[in-house]
Amino acid sequence: MAGLFDKQADVYLEGRPTYPKEWYSKLAALTPHHTLAWDVGTGNGQAAISVAEHYEQVIGTDVSESQLQHAIPHPQIRYAHTPLNITDEEVIALVGGEDSVDLVTVAAAVHWFDLPKFYNLVSRVLKKPEGVLAVWTYSGIEVSPTFDPVMKRFLTQHFLFGTIEPSVRGVAIRHFHFLFKVSRVSDARGTRCHWTFRQSCHLKGF
Repeated sequence: MAGLFDKQADVYLEGRPTYPKEWYSKLAALTPHHTLAWDVGTGNGQAAISVAEHYEQVIGTDVSESQLQHAIPHPQIRYAHTPLNITDEEVIALVGGEDSVDLVTVAAAVHWFDLPKFYNLVSRVLKKPEGVLAVWTYSGIEVSPTFDPVMKRFLTQHFLFGTIEPSVRGVAIRHFHFLFKVSRVSDARGTRCHWTFRQSCHLKGF
């Protein structure tokens, strides 16, 4: 899936909504230290930018060079390309070494990952026992009773995984609780982000 969004990386940057600032404050409150965070599948850096408000340094990695070329610059963020043929040892060294990361974040991207490989990397780089892995996604677009059924039908018929939420929820049920202690961030399901009409029309940016 490395090149899936390469051709429309600029549209992806414009079309993706940001996440609420309160969400990142909740995540930061989960880790006792705020030295280093790793944003995996960072894309254009939309999550990394907000994580950087709470952590001294953020490493944003992605398999897409095109996405990284459009990543939002920030003095506390270092973006790095991680091609599919990169070894685990190279990734660990790139991120900062074993037991070095306070927070690992994945924003609406975990459904693309080789999960066993990813879990192994996370278990090695997270600080023990206080390191945190945070994975989240969108739960849907709500506009109006007229628009919403049309959007739901479009997502179901045309997206590779249908709507993204069931895919990620299924991943969590099948895998997360076997490898990591799972905690729900308080009120996470009630967290909302707002899209402009222009963003909602850029569906090819997702």
